[in-house]
Amino acid sequence: MSKDNKVKIEVNGLNLWYGDNHALHNISLDIYENKITALIGPSGCGKSTFLRCLNRMNDLIPIVKIDGQTVIDGKNIYDKDVDEVSVRKKIGMVFQQPNPFPKSIYENVAYAPLKHGIVKKGKACDELVESSLKKAGLWEEVKEKLDAPGTSLSGGQQQRLCIARTIAVKPKVILMDEPTSALDPISTEKIEALMLELKKDYTIITVTHNMQQAARVADYTAFFHLGKLIEYDTTDTIFVNPSNKKTEDYITGRFG
Repeated sequence: MSKDNKVKIEVNGLNLWYGDNHALHNISLDIYENKITALIGPSGCGKSTFLRCLNRMNDLIPIVKIDGQTVIDGKNIYDKDVDEVSVRKKIGMVFQQPNPFPKSIYENVAYAPLKHGIVKKGKACDELVESSLKKAGLWEEVKEKLDAPGTSLSGGQQQRLCIARTIAVKPKVILMDEPTSALDPISTEKIEALMLELKKDYTIITVTHNMQQAARVADYTAFFHLGKLIEYDTTDTIFVNPSNKKTEDYITGRFG
């Protein structure tokens, strides 16, 4: 699909079952480094399930069975010798509902880096908190009140705090599961601008129900339907000249 872009994640023949329900069917695609890839498709089509395969979040569900490969930086994250906690450190996740810890703004960002031994308390930690909040576009708004609870912020600020928290553990990839669906238009605009800024340093994969959002921010778009990957291409191609009739019908609002 792309000669000049470096592949960050290679997914080969990925299948997933919830018990007897075959939820993802033989998904194969390459996700490119420092690009934003949007996953689109109707509710229940497997987008979020696929997203959670990329950081082994589905391992937390007892009835899930997965086969196929998810290779990140040359290593299959489902190999027996791979620790899923280390996977989740490299691959951050931002959820649909902002979910700050019931701690101060400072502690929200510092908690995981301190726990994982990325920094020690003191100046290094202060600097990491500041740089993470700056990267998340939140520093100017909170620098005078780092001791205030994270939950005291507005919804849009809370989501940016969750992004700062994700960045603080120095991930390589950031997964976003409908990161703006609970936010107002102004906060949504800020998060979209932030995503475009963050892709300079990270590979971002986002699930969105919002076609316009995918068209605005994504370099690549994958269209899922009934647990199958129907089409995957550059966002321009998917929106302007899709090769599959189902993709066209979904994008033009005939179903979904």
